[in-house]
Order: sequence, then C-alpha cells, then structure tokens
Amino acid sequence: MALKDYSEEFKADAVALYESTEGATYKGIAADLGVSRGSLREWVLRAREKNGGARAARPPARDSSPAQADQASERIRQLEERVRQLEASERKLATERDILRKAAKYFAGETNW
Repeated sequence: MALKDYSEEFKADAVALYESTEGATYKGIAADLGVSRGSLREWVLRAREKNGGARAARPPARDSSPAQADQASERIRQLEERVRQLEASERKLATERDILRKAAKYFAGETNW
C-alpha cells in the first residue's frame, strides 16, 4: 500500500471536522475523507498536543430527557409513515409507467408510416 502525503491544510481541516462533529468517530470521519482511521487519529492527537492537550470546540453531548425521547419516537413514527406513503406512491407510479410503455409499444407497432 502506497503512503499518501496529505497537506497540512488538509490535515487541519480533517481534525477540525472531527472535533466539530458531535458523535464523530475516527472510523466514520476517516471513511468520509478517504483516509485511514489511524492517520486521522494521529493527526487529532498531534493537534491536541500542539494545543496543550485541549480539544477544539466540540459541542457537548446532550442528555435526553423522557420528553425528548417521546418527541423523537413520535418523529420517527411520522417519518416511517411518510416512507410507507412514498413507497406506495412509487409502486403506483411504476405500474402506470409500465402500462404506458406497453401502450406506446402497441401503438408504435400499428403505425404504417
């Protein structure tokens, strides 16, 4: 495997992305950027050492209350219902499209131009 040389600007941007993304993992961010997990981890650790061990501003994890959990589950239920509606609509449109294709072939075969 060939070693890649990334610019310092790219590394700094990758570290900033990792530090600013809530719930980010080395694996997830590295996959998004097309770098190895180990490289990203090393860049983050070096940046932290350079900054005296301080992390960049990263949003704190939110504690979810029961009310927030209820709102989230209600939102998920609404989204699942919308997905079901869209899937049904997609099936209907696909059927209509297939009927129109068959009709077009039929009528194209009848023309004697």
